[in-house]
Amino acid sequence: MIEADIVEGVRAVPLSIFKGFHCRVCRPVNLSPDEIQRICAYAVQRMGEQYDMKNVLDLARYLFPTPPVPARWRRRMLALGSGDPTRAICSTLIAQAYQTVRYPILPRIETVQLNAPGQPGLVKEILHVRHYSLFVPRDFDVSPYFQIVKPTVAAGFDPHAVAWNDE
Repeated sequence: MIEADIVEGVRAVPLSIFKGFHCRVCRPVNLSPDEIQRICAYAVQRMGEQYDMKNVLDLARYLFPTPPVPARWRRRMLALGSGDPTRAICSTLIAQAYQTVRYPILPRIETVQLNAPGQPGLVKEILHVRHYSLFVPRDFDVSPYFQIVKPTVAAGFDPHAVAWNDE
């Protein structure tokens, strides 16, 4: 696994490091082997980069503005991270990797009315890429373009085998 750690930066870690943690796997759907290779290669190339604490602060200002600011103005308040291409946070790193193959995460969707004769109300959806620095981990979980895999359930969870405290 490749992750962005606050102390050690972008690094490779064994999957076993996540043992015992509550984990969900957000698996992209219908990628070609070439696209998967390009996504992985992008993440590997970023190894050794530093963690972007400025982007974390910018995201906090965007998600929890103080003083309260109308949502349409929040985007303008951001500096969009450190601006240093050798810094990353996990969700930014993942978003950039998927954007190399134009895979949607949570795009802004524009609905365009089509003027087709005899077909009133016909619309076309056009996806717009969000800036990679605005993604948070939850975005991959709620994205309709990722299959959610819960390792505990996939391993054959049995609700009858749970040890309950009867007090």
